[in-house]
Amino acid sequence: MIDEVRIIAQLKDEAQRENAFNTLVHEYQEVLYWQIRRLVITHEDADDVLQNTFIKAWLALDEFRAESKISTWLFRIAVNESLSFLEKKKRVSDISSGTNEYIASQLLSDPYFDGDETQALLQEAIALLPNKQKVVFNLKYFQEMKYEDMSQILGTSIGALKASYHHAVKKITDFFQQND
Repeated sequence: MIDEVRIIAQLKDEAQRENAFNTLVHEYQEVLYWQIRRLVITHEDADDVLQNTFIKAWLALDEFRAESKISTWLFRIAVNESLSFLEKKKRVSDISSGTNEYIASQLLSDPYFDGDETQALLQEAIALLPNKQKVVFNLKYFQEMKYEDMSQILGTSIGALKASYHHAVKKITDFFQQND
């Protein structure tokens, strides 16, 4: 783990900014990639969104007020970029009503996906969730993130996050029962 106080000080210092940012990229690129990948599904799209995430973070460094952890700030940018990407893809796509089903099928045809049948079903079930539930489920289930941290990232109350997670789990459970 990085020393937040030290890295923030380095990010504020023009002479050390680039090296400090490279440290952030090195520290967080994998965990952000997988968070993004679970939302946008394909490797290529995840790479693009991850790159946009770090570009936005770099451009917004002067606006970072250190009121939250750096990881929380980066996750917020990554989630927003992922959701923007999905909305843009939905608008551009002719598959508007079947977008989630299309995304699920993309997962199964992705050469980078190497999970077993159960993992494929889980990912398909997640892909079928509404975006908000998808984000909450991924942050809680895969990142084991606390509701307090999710609340900062998503700007939503803890109660609403718990409800979203509960609904997501119920929908995933129902999906597995239907595909049993």
